[in-house]
Amino acid sequence: MTTAQAPDHSTARPKDVRRLDRVIIRFAGDSGDGMQLTGDRFTSETASFGNDLSTLPNFPAEIRAPAGTLPGVSSFQLHFADHDILTPGDAPNVLVAMNPAALKANIGDLPRGAEIIVNTDEFTNRAMTKVGYTASPLQDGSLDGYQLHPVPLTTLTVEALKEFDLSRKEAERSKNMFALGLLSWMYHRPTEGTERFLRTKFAQKPDIAEANIAAFRAGWNFGETTEDFAVSYEVAPAATAFPPGVYRNISGNLALSYGLVAASRQADLPLFLGSYPITPASDILHELSKHKNFGVRTFQAEDEIAGIGAALGAAFGGSLAVTTTSGPGVALKSETIGLAVSLELPLLIVDIQRGGPSTGLPTKTEQADLLQAMFGRNGEAPVPIVAPRTPADCFDAALEAARIALTYRTPVFLLSDGYLANGSEPWRIPELEELPDLRVRFAQGPNHTLADGTEVFWPYKRDPHTLARPWAIPGTPGLEHRIGGIEKQDGTGNISYDPANHDFMVRTRQAKIDGIDIPDLEVDDPHQADVLVLGWGSTYGPITAAVRRLRTAGLSIAQAHLRHLNPFPNNLGTVLKSYDKVVIPEMNLGQLALLLRSRYLVNAHSHNQVNGMPFKAEQLARVLEEALHAR
Repeated sequence: MTTAQAPDHSTARPKDVRRLDRVIIRFAGDSGDGMQLTGDRFTSETASFGNDLSTLPNFPAEIRAPAGTLPGVSSFQLHFADHDILTPGDAPNVLVAMNPAALKANIGDLPRGAEIIVNTDEFTNRAMTKVGYTASPLQDGSLDGYQLHPVPLTTLTVEALKEFDLSRKEAERSKNMFALGLLSWMYHRPTEGTERFLRTKFAQKPDIAEANIAAFRAGWNFGETTEDFAVSYEVAPAATAFPPGVYRNISGNLALSYGLVAASRQADLPLFLGSYPITPASDILHELSKHKNFGVRTFQAEDEIAGIGAALGAAFGGSLAVTTTSGPGVALKSETIGLAVSLELPLLIVDIQRGGPSTGLPTKTEQADLLQAMFGRNGEAPVPIVAPRTPADCFDAALEAARIALTYRTPVFLLSDGYLANGSEPWRIPELEELPDLRVRFAQGPNHTLADGTEVFWPYKRDPHTLARPWAIPGTPGLEHRIGGIEKQDGTGNISYDPANHDFMVRTRQAKIDGIDIPDLEVDDPHQADVLVLGWGSTYGPITAAVRRLRTAGLSIAQAHLRHLNPFPNNLGTVLKSYDKVVIPEMNLGQLALLLRSRYLVNAHSHNQVNGMPFKAEQLARVLEEALHAR
């Protein structure tokens, strides 16, 4: 077998190199073309180079969507820059289209002048007809407003691998690596990490590893030698965008997984995950299953109800208990969440929101589970809600959710979404001393003295500051107590049907949630604006980017972002009433706005989107500018 040579610039003619401050690239093709892998590798090399970045993977729900069709297109968008950025970008500067469907599905997002690299081998009459092209877009002039680069990617890949003992079909599978090599040349990305990755990924099939490396190098060398690419580009590292520290590229689900492990170590408790696979939460189960060395136990249950039931049992047994799911799974888990409210045990319910209702859009993003998390149980069953704002912030949000659950003995919702879960950005790895101390004290003996002087254990005798009940581990001598979903008597925990006791217990559970210690809402308002834009969750990036655009244009607008959605920060009402107008962008039909209008009697203005995609900064900037002028 002949091993492909590494890129060699010694004999290549010099080409122009242009400096850019940022670039947005989108890889698009069939769901079997490896676009997510290609995007992941380009992202990893970009992160190692030191650019700030943000990504947006977008793929069908089907395991193998219909090839060559518009619904079957999979794409990966990456925005990287030499400065601080907040979103994956509104419009790509470069589109890599592996077939006609990829071109047609994405061309509407490209600005005029953008570069388009197309795999001409796939532009057959049959493939073009399948997506509605009556003539070749490569020849009919419809792409004249773009910088078109027709490249026979499949042919070039097969030619580069002709010395390998591969069938043509096997060789064609490496065309995504050829495209990755070409883009790596265009933007001066490192190559060593990708080659190491391929050798590791295909360690059991070294011939496949070397074939992919050969295709990758061939793509690089093609860019270096072809006349069609006369210019390459440099985007310098974002040296001033980050505080000092050690960084790595991280996705939201990975950051959340690490946050859960860190929380268990800081609490000195074993971590138990009871879960049933569901998109887009399954990656957390996959990741945590790798960390048994940290005392993590993962249980893939037969269904959603069994998953949370096992987790609640683990909480009763003294573990930091977690269950992961998405909206349809929350519906199935609701009865057990109510049981956890009644038992007053710490439990984390991680909801990675997706488009609904029902099965809905499993691989798309949405923020439509807020009211479900707030009220989706029978009876008065209040549950705290925490929402991360960026992929990296999922780590800190997991620690915060664990703090609340352990301190106040309550189930806690952690509301992420598909955009955060699959997107990625640089993350500064925290020092150990920066992590909170989450250790708890289990009940060890009697905590109450009866009138006759007898010392007994009351499982519902509360901490006067937090209203949390004691956490008694099963098997501790003398701490036996009744467990179950029927109403408990205050203090003793005995079954009680007394109306006055039920009223007291309901109000006490609500008071416990209302009294959770959380920080006040911080408002970014440097110019004493009249309009406040308020967000929660993953809208943080688009909102902040839009606010920056308006301020750069000389307009005054305030911004605030909620992490805690139940309870709300103590100063939220005062903040809302300090502005003439409050605009709330949400990826739902106005759920937070509904809560704020009812709670604080303010005229909150909703801007809503439920198309399965995150907001675009330019779109939000227009909406907010209209709000400013409409006062």
